[in-house]
Amino acid sequence: MSSIIATDTNRSRASRMLAGFGRLMQQNRHVIQRIQWTVVLFYAVLIIVPAVHPLPPHSAHIWDNVTLFAQFLFWGIWWPFVLLSMVLLGRVWCGVFCPEGTISEWASKHGRHGAIPRWVRWGGWPFVAFVGTTVYGQMLSVYQYPKATLLILGGSTVGALIVGYLYGRNVRVWCRYLCPVNGVFGLLSKLAPVSFRTDPQQWQASRARGERPEAVNCPTLLPLKDLQSASNCHSCGRCQGHRDAIDLRFRAPGSEVVHESRYRATAGELILITFGLCGIAVGAFHWSASPWLIEAKQWIALWLIDADWMWPLQTHAPWWIFTNYPGQNDVFNLLDGTLLLAYIGTTGLVLGSVLTGLLFAARRSLAPASHGALYHLAHALIPIAGCGVFLGLSALTVSMLRAEHVPLFWVGSVRAVLLGSTALWSLGLFWQISGKYNDHAVRRCLGTGFGALAIAVVVWAWWLLFWGW
Repeated sequence: MSSIIATDTNRSRASRMLAGFGRLMQQNRHVIQRIQWTVVLFYAVLIIVPAVHPLPPHSAHIWDNVTLFAQFLFWGIWWPFVLLSMVLLGRVWCGVFCPEGTISEWASKHGRHGAIPRWVRWGGWPFVAFVGTTVYGQMLSVYQYPKATLLILGGSTVGALIVGYLYGRNVRVWCRYLCPVNGVFGLLSKLAPVSFRTDPQQWQASRARGERPEAVNCPTLLPLKDLQSASNCHSCGRCQGHRDAIDLRFRAPGSEVVHESRYRATAGELILITFGLCGIAVGAFHWSASPWLIEAKQWIALWLIDADWMWPLQTHAPWWIFTNYPGQNDVFNLLDGTLLLAYIGTTGLVLGSVLTGLLFAARRSLAPASHGALYHLAHALIPIAGCGVFLGLSALTVSMLRAEHVPLFWVGSVRAVLLGSTALWSLGLFWQISGKYNDHAVRRCLGTGFGALAIAVVVWAWWLLFWGW
């Protein structure tokens, strides 16, 4: 009994400390703003300075070449661990550090304050923006060339600035609706063990007492009285303590997926998970190492030569359409670019269709579950989907470190552990979600079994990249 009391006391102490951190954020907005503009400056240096420098020679190293150093910091460290931070801390990155969010909110404060149009609120933007930037980035070899980085990320930043200037008042319209990674971050943050949440009873008690506290300017336009999801909350801390009902709180990792997603999951999120994170993203990381693509290219090239159709092999596009760096012996002809797009598109279509079919089978096995169950079940794939994208992004980190002869004998084991543990996490989520719709043991096991097959498909896709080829 004493051990139980001690455990409860420790949990209560940890909860108070976490809420205290939330209050610290709420009371020190000026410090956060300084951090934000410091990150903006750092971000600008990382994407602009390498773009105006010549490409590094083959003998250059991370520590003696500004372009390689910036590439390693930005693509090797920054982006993979921003993804990881979503799972560990929720969207603190968005609320405290993100340069685009800072710029967009600043522009909104000083802009024309227009009403947000319907096209901006369209629910398909998370998928379209993610796929568009992912595919375009591969067309330009964005991880290798600083001009491509400046074009894609700089273009996104300009978009954030323009949208911020046009719409809203001191808010982040770009971040809420149009940011290319908003949908991905929203999904991953559902897994986080901490989030700002509203206690409905405390909120109602405050209302009953007639309290009228100063309104909170939520940058992502959330209805604070119903704040139960971390998906669109940027964890900026501004609402901490509002009506004595909102606090930064602990929760079981993935609990939002099990409970809240039952009422909040959407068809758009299902498509983003299956066709986006588990489809297009896999193809984007696969194509450069795929022996299937190499064989297809050789076969088509020979056929074109035999037919005396040389123009697809001799036609090149500017670097801002397809990779074109003759000095680096890296030039895409029309055939290269077409096959790249075909490979990524086919991979996304095939994997997305297979996964959607397995999720549909899982839903049917839980009959008479509704269509909402299909969207809810898709959320069980978030851990394995997020892990795959993290491993894909960190592959550049590994490649650059290997080029510097850093011993990385442990990488394969770590990748296997991460894939295995997140696969088990997803499997556990399938089991819990299935129980929400049917408590019959056979049907629940059947639904989870189809979920296990979906997980196996995702694991197989990443196994091919790291071990199968």
